[in-house]
Amino acid sequence: MTQTALRVIRDEHSALSAMLSSIPLLLAESKRNGTQPSFDVLRAMLFYIDEFPERLHHRKETELLFPLLRQRNADCTEALDKLDRDHAAGERAIRALEHALLAYEMMGEARRGAFEDALSSYLEFYRAHMRLEEDVVLPAAQKVLTEADWQQLDAAFAQNRDPLTGHTPDQAYEQLFRRIVNSAPAPVGLG
Repeated sequence: MTQTALRVIRDEHSALSAMLSSIPLLLAESKRNGTQPSFDVLRAMLFYIDEFPERLHHRKETELLFPLLRQRNADCTEALDKLDRDHAAGERAIRALEHALLAYEMMGEARRGAFEDALSSYLEFYRAHMRLEEDVVLPAAQKVLTEADWQQLDAAFAQNRDPLTGHTPDQAYEQLFRRIVNSAPAPVGLG
């Protein structure tokens, strides 16, 4: 049993954690230098979060992994219910964060604090979400899912092509990832 799905989920969590860690670093650097942050890079980073984790990663967890776990293990139903609520709220949360960034960019320093507060809340929410998946759901999956379940999950998650997990970006996303990698601070970028 290869459990490609588990590797993909963990790799995508690592990529997202790196992205989430880089955003406050970018903000701190701009504050230290007394300059505005690179809004285009911040927009690109938030767009990445909206495009990959929210639309691809979460959808497969909610539509494939979680239903299989519900069938095989009632012990983690409460955690799965919370994660499904998180997934439903995640798209709204990233849009609210993108709006707060736009307000900061358009309205200036008066809106920086609101963006930083929204970012801090989002980071806390998302890190708790990933911990719950990795500490409760993935171990439960390893215990109860069948070989046939893993084959289905592996086939679905193997199709994920997140460039921040080492895959070549689709041509449509190439410029986005070049911008992020060349401008964002480590651990995501070279900036």
